[in-house]
Amino acid sequence: MTETVTRFAPSPTGFLHIGGARTALFNWLYARARGGKMLLRIEDTDRERSTEVAIEAILDGLAWLGLDWDGETIYQFSRSTRHREVAEALLSAGHAYRCYASPDELAQMREKARAEGRAKLYDGRWRDRDPSEAPCGIKPVIRFKAPLSGETAIEDQVQGRVVWQNENLDDLVLLRSDGTPTYMLAVVVDDHDMGITHVIRGDDHLTNTPRQLLLLDALALRRPGYGHVGLLVGADGAPLSKRHGSTSVQEFRERGFLPAAILNHLFRLGHTSDIEGWLPVNEMPAHFRPEHLGRAPARFDEAQLAHWQKEAVERMSAAEIAAWLGSGDSAEFVELVRHNVVLPADAAPWRAVVRGDLPPLGQDEQSVIAAAGPEFFAAAAAAFDQSSSDLKQLTKILKERTGRKGADLYMPLRVALTGQAHGPELAPLLKLISPETARRRLESHA
Repeated sequence: MTETVTRFAPSPTGFLHIGGARTALFNWLYARARGGKMLLRIEDTDRERSTEVAIEAILDGLAWLGLDWDGETIYQFSRSTRHREVAEALLSAGHAYRCYASPDELAQMREKARAEGRAKLYDGRWRDRDPSEAPCGIKPVIRFKAPLSGETAIEDQVQGRVVWQNENLDDLVLLRSDGTPTYMLAVVVDDHDMGITHVIRGDDHLTNTPRQLLLLDALALRRPGYGHVGLLVGADGAPLSKRHGSTSVQEFRERGFLPAAILNHLFRLGHTSDIEGWLPVNEMPAHFRPEHLGRAPARFDEAQLAHWQKEAVERMSAAEIAAWLGSGDSAEFVELVRHNVVLPADAAPWRAVVRGDLPPLGQDEQSVIAAAGPEFFAAAAAAFDQSSSDLKQLTKILKERTGRKGADLYMPLRVALTGQAHGPELAPLLKLISPETARRRLESHA
């Protein structure tokens, strides 16, 4: 039985996009579920846009998510010699030819094809011409000689049967005029040489597939299985972009999102899970079903991500939360606020409650203070001196002096002491506030 080998093959032109992370996850799950391998290939053939910073960001992002890959990282550009050898072999076998069309001729071809509504932009004028007719000063490209009739089809694991008419497929460029290989050639050669058995990628690559299949067939190489999933979109249905908020793994990491939360969210985007609740990452491969991958675009909803983030935080120890918050908070403080923070920034208001100044009250909180009245807070300040920061004792004394009870008693105290109507339990919170600060806050409303 052939070992399952998948690959994640990002272009290093920017940080690891959250959509790329989902592709990596699906390939990782597919391989791990079958006891196979996931390989990593950096597709850095675009030398102008590829950067070392982006490569490091991709490697770091995958490692942070825990999506480990097998073997050494493959860099596509370093394999250019191998790619050129394959292009020359196709040329010798009559499956490719040298094209001497000038840039102006190519521009005219494209313009004419578009005006006539044709998908095929190159007119094949050098398919069968003798190179002796080549004009001076034009360095040729090497083009693949695509079949002019028939059809190319795949049984896509996500899309089902997909068919392309060969008459609509261009003679794609394999080697540019400077001898550098194109992406399309490099992908086919690398997938074969790396032993890739299954390719899971976004459906934006679906149009590349027939060209890659024809190349594989011309080289008499085995076709891998393909699965093209719907892309990630924002809540408005448009492709996920900066205007929807954070889009890179690095941005989510800097905001304090946890790897397990991100993976639980991505696991369910375009993949129908048989588990509704939280799923530990090491158990995900057993629940991954390729047949449950979807064709439709998957909506990335940060509110849903926040749900999984809260689930992740709930499963952390107090020590882990303290390290995650990273502000030297006391164990008492961490344990108190752990159920009220989704991101590290959420702890800041509660630090202000404990050891800082309260921000201005919101409209609802002002209404609570106004309804209680100055006399209540004067009584509360006086009662506080007798309570020794014990909320039970404070409310008992205050109930006797004001006749208030329940929410009418408790809510004004909470708002005056914390500035908020909801949050961690008030009794332990009050013990973390200095007596001088607590009394001053009560007196400020008297």
